[in-house]
Amino acid sequence: MNPEFIDQWFSIEQQRNYISMLTGRVGLTRRRAECFVRLWIYLLLKHQQESGSRPKQPLTQLDIPDGFVACTHREAAELFYEDKDRGSDRAAGMMIDKLLALGLLEKQFDGNCLYQIRSLPSLSLSQPPEQPAKIIVDAFNPRTDAVPVASFLARNYNWMNNNTTAIPHKITKLLRQWADQYPVGMRVLRCCETFHPVGFYLLYPTLPECEVNFFLPPSRSLHLGSASDIDPLTIATPKNPDCDRDSVTSVLVRSWMIDSPYRNWENVCMFLQDVQNTLGRMQDDFPNLCDFYSIVIHPQYEKLAVSLGFQKIGIDPKLSVYWMYTAVEHFSSLDMEEVVSKLEFASPSPEF
Repeated sequence: MNPEFIDQWFSIEQQRNYISMLTGRVGLTRRRAECFVRLWIYLLLKHQQESGSRPKQPLTQLDIPDGFVACTHREAAELFYEDKDRGSDRAAGMMIDKLLALGLLEKQFDGNCLYQIRSLPSLSLSQPPEQPAKIIVDAFNPRTDAVPVASFLARNYNWMNNNTTAIPHKITKLLRQWADQYPVGMRVLRCCETFHPVGFYLLYPTLPECEVNFFLPPSRSLHLGSASDIDPLTIATPKNPDCDRDSVTSVLVRSWMIDSPYRNWENVCMFLQDVQNTLGRMQDDFPNLCDFYSIVIHPQYEKLAVSLGFQKIGIDPKLSVYWMYTAVEHFSSLDMEEVVSKLEFASPSPEF
């Protein structure tokens, strides 16, 4: 059994279902879950091959192999690092040691390293339901949505900074503050069964005196991901007596994210169409709103942003982030079904 061919036996999409079910267990990061699932597939196929039973291609689910199966560190490295820069055999061995320590594997040694997948009673291995959970677009509720939304937004900034600056506590406070000032631009995707938010966006109209920041390095405006308490971008509100509604021309996508299990064609399209509707409501408050900005802080974001007509206008000399721009008029005229139909969701879904 060649490690390079396991994706042909168990699709990337099926692997992600198992990875999502595993991620979040104590000590099990998404990367460890990815490695464990790929090792599981390999041991299952190799066990079936060695026992003389011919597996049907493709597999529909992962069963626990009945017995120990040999796997070298070199084979494991091919499994774990097949789509990345080549990882060392030693690195693969260290990953296996972590999986052993987490109780996911058992090990024997008879001159070769033999492994067995341990039973996982707390893991539901059933196929995803034929009728997926119903998702709707809803207004952001600062009382019930701020904490869960802050939790998955923080992962975005921690990924970029590799630190804990973007703590959920800070983001929770900011979300509630902005909702008190101008709730129109704050929307969520909500799971009807649990009422939990599974997606969030924030359209942030900015005061004219803050627009200069869109032409400065974007890292200066990453307020959610910074340690500073000073926000360089001040929100415009129609009730503010110091804000001339007719002078507000700029709106920033301060956040747009769908949690990974819910990123699919239907939800992305529905959420983007709602952005268009929200921009229309915001233009009732700010009649001259015309400039639409975004900061790209993740490599997965760029594909979607470009497909929506955003163009790069400013690169940060210190961080790999940059401003993107499109006109509100152009964005509002897009056929979102057509735009999203051209995106590929078999790979990690794009965001912006």
